[in-house]
Amino acid sequence: MKISFCSERICYFCHKQPHNTKTLTAKPTQNIDQTNHSVKRKISAKYVISMLALLFVVSLLTILNHYGLVSINDTLLILFRWSFLAVLFGYAFQKRSLTTWILISMIAGAEFGHDFQSIALNLNLISQIFLRLIKTIIAPLLFATIVVGIAGHSNLKQVGRMGWKSLLYFEIVSTIALFIGLIAINISKAGMGVEIPKNLAHPDLATVPALKGSEIILHVFPENIAKAIYEGQVLQVVIFSILFGIAVALLKDKFKKPMIVFTEALSETMFKFTSVIMYFAPFAVFAAIAFSIGQMGLEIFVNLIKLLATLYVSLIVFLVGVLLPIALLFRIPIRKFITAISEPVTIAFATTSSESALPVAMERMEEFGVPRKIVAFVMPTGYSFNLDGTTLYLSLATIFIAQIGGIHLSFEKQLLIVFTLMLTSKGVAGVPRASLVILLATASSFGLPIWPIYIILGIDELMDMARTSVNVIGNCLATVVIARWENEFNPDGNKSIPQN
Repeated sequence: MKISFCSERICYFCHKQPHNTKTLTAKPTQNIDQTNHSVKRKISAKYVISMLALLFVVSLLTILNHYGLVSINDTLLILFRWSFLAVLFGYAFQKRSLTTWILISMIAGAEFGHDFQSIALNLNLISQIFLRLIKTIIAPLLFATIVVGIAGHSNLKQVGRMGWKSLLYFEIVSTIALFIGLIAINISKAGMGVEIPKNLAHPDLATVPALKGSEIILHVFPENIAKAIYEGQVLQVVIFSILFGIAVALLKDKFKKPMIVFTEALSETMFKFTSVIMYFAPFAVFAAIAFSIGQMGLEIFVNLIKLLATLYVSLIVFLVGVLLPIALLFRIPIRKFITAISEPVTIAFATTSSESALPVAMERMEEFGVPRKIVAFVMPTGYSFNLDGTTLYLSLATIFIAQIGGIHLSFEKQLLIVFTLMLTSKGVAGVPRASLVILLATASSFGLPIWPIYIILGIDELMDMARTSVNVIGNCLATVVIARWENEFNPDGNKSIPQN
């Protein structure tokens, strides 16, 4: 898909190239599951029924033995459970989906950690390899996405008031989302109550000196970008990237164009790099869950369920308490809007990638009555600056990591985390589970333990579906809000609206 920036207006899906047009290629969706969708095979109903029947038998025998109603040999129960897992692995082979492999690896890891505790305690190395690979992505990915987001949309003069209105709206709404996540996790305390064994080492937990007063402000600005990358100072990398993006935006076209092409290519490369590393995710999830269960027992799943419930409740509160009032305030027809966004939201939920729904969302918003020039500017910009679901999740997950690690964060420290996430969460909507990179970077910057991320990764797919759907809903609503703000929204159809 290509988005054309014309001298008179912004347009997309054009059949003819306007004069004096600079074309920027939008990021293609890097969705492994979506790529594999075309090769997924149909799984016979008999296989699914057999799998469910075996699950029922295994669950019934385990419950009866647990409550002493029937005495069953432990070895026989283990054989039954692993027989069911073998059937699950067969299902994954037929499904050919990374998501399926991650979920099944989580179940298998829990069983392995429970049955073979002594071996499971040695599997932490695999998870550490995976997260080290993820760490290599952080700096180049942030740099590239921020520079492209700023320099690629540097022609805000062409769209007049629409530019600052969009950015103002994005920042206000995404900041509210951050605070909702922060409040929700402090209320639910989903990470509290985990007993961490004394022998659980934290080789990745760096000692972070306490900063006070002017040191906090000074620490935000880099003195050496290479040093900032080496030390994992994400906020310093972000500040450098923002200034670099502004500098690129101010260049003459003959110098600016090569820099945008380079940073966009770097961004695409790092997204693809993330996708390649994610193929290793099932092994990392298996090892991480097995290690965690071996160390802390099955009780850790209670905290994961609390985290999942906290996220879903928070997103519902955000939709009902923030986006719905905004829609009512700007007199947007709710039923028609829900009908218009149903298809792109369903695609986003199924693929866990916001950008997989971008073309359909743009078409539906134009059909809904938003002028093409507004759709083509606000929607792509929102994919860099307006990730409501992702930002809410990141604030929630960061505090969860601190809670599960037994680290108390002061209110000031939590506000600083929110400020950091306001900057670092931009531009990562195109890749499923790319928020893992930002979460890892934030935890490292604030001296939080990394090992709880291993555990979160096991249910990340279930959380990603919800937060990605909210991302799409938020961007669609933003497009209509800006159109109404510009007095160009026509809910009866945009055919009568001039496109000049």
